[in-house]
Amino acid sequence: MGGAADRAPGATRRSVLGGAAASVLARPALGGARPRVVVVGGGFGGATAARELARGGADVTLVEASEAYVSCPFSNAVIAGLRGIDAQVLGYDALGRAGLRLVRGTASGVDPAARRVDLGDGTALPYDRLVLSPGIDLRFDVLPGYDADAVTAMPHAWRAGEQTVLLARQLAAMPEGGTVVLSAPANPYRCPPGPYERASLIAHFLKTRKPRAKLILLDAKDSFSKQKLFEPAWAALYPDVLEYVPLASGGQVAAVDPAAMIVRTDFADYKADVACIIPPQRAGRIAARAGCADRSGWCPIDPVTFESRLVPGIHVIGDAAIAGAMPKSAFSANAQGKVCAQAVLDLLDGREPESPRLINTCYSLVAPGYGISVAGVFRPTDGLLADVPGAGGISPPDAPAAVRAREAAYAESWYRTITGAVFG
Repeated sequence: MGGAADRAPGATRRSVLGGAAASVLARPALGGARPRVVVVGGGFGGATAARELARGGADVTLVEASEAYVSCPFSNAVIAGLRGIDAQVLGYDALGRAGLRLVRGTASGVDPAARRVDLGDGTALPYDRLVLSPGIDLRFDVLPGYDADAVTAMPHAWRAGEQTVLLARQLAAMPEGGTVVLSAPANPYRCPPGPYERASLIAHFLKTRKPRAKLILLDAKDSFSKQKLFEPAWAALYPDVLEYVPLASGGQVAAVDPAAMIVRTDFADYKADVACIIPPQRAGRIAARAGCADRSGWCPIDPVTFESRLVPGIHVIGDAAIAGAMPKSAFSANAQGKVCAQAVLDLLDGREPESPRLINTCYSLVAPGYGISVAGVFRPTDGLLADVPGAGGISPPDAPAAVRAREAAYAESWYRTITGAVFG
């Protein structure tokens, strides 16, 4: 999940949370006729960009198909029975009152030459600048056996909502002594520490509700985000519950059989009572239709403006962007939305955008009341977003329980803050 945790030396938590927005609010509004900006996607990145663009004086239309946004941060707690799904549902009413137009619909195409977004119902939206924040699409063309029909038997739960609830119900209904198999994909994907937080909270659920059950975590990698924090915690909290199988030990899933509930690697077959398969991902499809995605499936961008390197006049933020060292997280999307909005306002008003610094911080829960975190500061370097050396931080590996409890409380506070600022 995305979060707001350790910070650069000398910074307070308040300055970290507020600093990324300061440049947007301090700059003058546009003069003259209001330029038209269309934003596609109402998640943490798109909703943030739309708010800031409207605040800066642009004529903003936000295109979003869903009636409400179901948030991924903290959705792993829903899977583990620690939180209700209603707590993840964020409405758009406040955005509709923020000086922008909210259009319910799906963007079906983009004509960059005509500067037009086409919607599925035939509506055409002209723009002077376009911001795409389409999130991810799951790839059902990579893992044999795992297609769009397999998600009922083997949920991915990587888009919060129905899949989250389905996986939670499957865990609750699993017989005592059963086996859960969870797979983590190769990089890149949304929320790098997400699978490991999910493994932690499922292990907590099993330990407290089904103590004879077991979780097997199959990983297509040998190293992962916050590994030096997760693995000691697993050894202390879940030594008889969670088995981690990295790539070097045969952790990469080669195929699945949803009917038989079998997960196959090149080394072994795993029979599951519950299986959660997180598949490879790519940028949301409208990015490809707009011509902004390269062969990797993701979108190369200018790190100063987030303008597409492939299609002028279109900016890409959030999970869909190739953002260098900056990970795909809710916090990143929110920070990128602010920076991109200011760059768009500058470009529309004939100003040269300033080179930004962006912050990402990310919390994970290992158990209720046990939080860990990592933070980074990023700046444009050699055409990419690169880490600022010495500016980030990670939770102390040997922290006492009181520190872990504070981190968990900070995670809750961050979630209230960001959701209130973006959707409230």
